[in-house]
Amino acid sequence: MSVLSQPHFHNEAKAYEFLESVIWADGTACPHCGTVGGRVYDLSGVRGKPSLKEPEGAIRHGLKKCGECRKQFTVKVGTVFEHAHMPLHKMLQAVHLIVSSKKGISAHQLSRVLEVQYKSAWFLAHRIREAMRSGDLAVPFGIGGGAVEVDETYIGFKAGAAPARAGHAHKMAVLALVDRDSGTMRSFSIERTSADSIHPIVLSNISREARLMTDEAKLYRKVGKQFAEHGTTLHGAGNYVNVSDRTIHTNTVEGAFSIFKRGMRGVYQHCAEHHLHRYLAEFEFRYNHRQANGVDDRGRARTALQGITGKRLTYAA
Repeated sequence: MSVLSQPHFHNEAKAYEFLESVIWADGTACPHCGTVGGRVYDLSGVRGKPSLKEPEGAIRHGLKKCGECRKQFTVKVGTVFEHAHMPLHKMLQAVHLIVSSKKGISAHQLSRVLEVQYKSAWFLAHRIREAMRSGDLAVPFGIGGGAVEVDETYIGFKAGAAPARAGHAHKMAVLALVDRDSGTMRSFSIERTSADSIHPIVLSNISREARLMTDEAKLYRKVGKQFAEHGTTLHGAGNYVNVSDRTIHTNTVEGAFSIFKRGMRGVYQHCAEHHLHRYLAEFEFRYNHRQANGVDDRGRARTALQGITGKRLTYAA
């Protein structure tokens, strides 16, 4: 049996029940007054206004009424799925397809699989990426003296920038940090690969007792002195692992970059600069919740759905 043959991927009522089990695991929460586990009335069977497509009015699945503030709501209210005109079971399919595709899935492919318009698929994909994005102040990497790899890369072209024969000033810059102990990554879209852009990110995300691992780039020399150890490898000389200490390398973060670049070039092909942070969130989410970290496709999809609450995204954004 296929994973996508589960009831909540095909039945709208089951889709609402499944999402409710994920979002309201601690009790039904009213998005209007914030009451959790209070009096809630199930308004099953209620229909919307009649239309040409639904002369009797479409059934409003998952509709509930709060006994405290007397307002109606569904599990989609207050999430990135609010006001979406697409059936919920199709949006759940899209979540599973995106989180289970190692290098991503294009909006055109989503459009064909879900049988929706391209613009709808594109917007839905960005909604899901927004759900994957974590804005919390996380615990610094390298606590306890662990190794943290830091590296930068370049992708695509900046808006209005002319291609240059040398240098990377015309490309979009990305900085990534990988904590070897936890096997997790944090990625950032930065304006330029300069000390002013990189040092604050490194200092705020890595513990001072960590072992900092970088290449020979000069911009890491000063900030490296603030950590317990700063190991470097001379990539320019073809040295990718330190001969005297085999733990000094940046191969892990470069491996994460390879997946990101293959996805961006082979699947998405183009990314506007103001959307780059969401694509980074997508690849970061899949990397941090990969099979090697004990998370399968179903667990990854459930975790992504847990991040839809309290976020909104308009098409213009």
